[in-house]
Amino acid sequence: RMDEKEEEEEDAWLQLRPVEPLPSQCCGSGCSPCVFDLYHRELAMWEAARASNDRSLLSGEESQSCPSKLSPETFLAFRISAMDKLTKDTYRVRFALPGNSRLGLRPGQHLVLRGKVDDLEIQRAYTPISPANAEGYFEVLIKCYETGLMSRYVESWSAGDTTFWRGPFGDFIYKPNQYGELLMLASGTGLAPMVPVLQSITDNAEDETFVTLAGCFKTFEGIYLKTFLQEQARFWNVRTFFVLSQEKSPESLPWSYREKTRFGRLTQDLIQELVGSCRRKPFALVCGSAEFTEDMARCLRCAGLAEDSYFLF
Repeated sequence: RMDEKEEEEEDAWLQLRPVEPLPSQCCGSGCSPCVFDLYHRELAMWEAARASNDRSLLSGEESQSCPSKLSPETFLAFRISAMDKLTKDTYRVRFALPGNSRLGLRPGQHLVLRGKVDDLEIQRAYTPISPANAEGYFEVLIKCYETGLMSRYVESWSAGDTTFWRGPFGDFIYKPNQYGELLMLASGTGLAPMVPVLQSITDNAEDETFVTLAGCFKTFEGIYLKTFLQEQARFWNVRTFFVLSQEKSPESLPWSYREKTRFGRLTQDLIQELVGSCRRKPFALVCGSAEFTEDMARCLRCAGLAEDSYFLF
């Protein structure tokens, strides 16, 4: 039988054992490393340390007490410098970066946010909407849902609070002039990954990629970043369209939106029309709910696009 000292020692080791994440802690975006990858790595370190009874093995490489560079494995602290309520349930949040530093993400890549509600840790993926070359800050578009745990956490924020992020993640890396035309299909906050890609195209006089962006929203009021999208649509190579599911009449819209707005849903016929109106062979980017993304992928294949001609965020 273990004597008392051995039992205490055993208890001390068990307290140091990493806790397995709950399914809710995974953001579901296929990040590598995922919270579960990190857990298995920490568990292996713990087992090795315990086997050789050497606690110094637990610190591993994570001992940089103040890493200033983004890392997919370690959460970094960022202070909220401003919160702007765009619609009744969506916020544009600005986070401060030290000095004139840049975040270091490529257009379309995302970060993972860690939140804590009722002692439960949760993680969710968000794509910054600020330009990739923004200095001293980055911005994120966050939609809050009535029953969402992360939403409760976000709605408790105010300027000055500290938040924790890791990254970058994402397999889509945009390179100038890589495609003849980008067809962007976005639903709601699925607009987020399109914004930095679009901005990088219009900011670069050498980039001659055509862009057709179709944004799906419930109402005209609910269209995010209207001013930004109006400005982008003035560029010679950019067209924007809107599909509003809960509006009925063009008369209720401002003149500048009437010609480029459809009502209802983004259907197979409309996708066919958009693909057909592209000025060059399109590469499609799709972002929205899982249902929207699946639906759009099917419509794009029916419209003749091969699987290597679209990317699903």
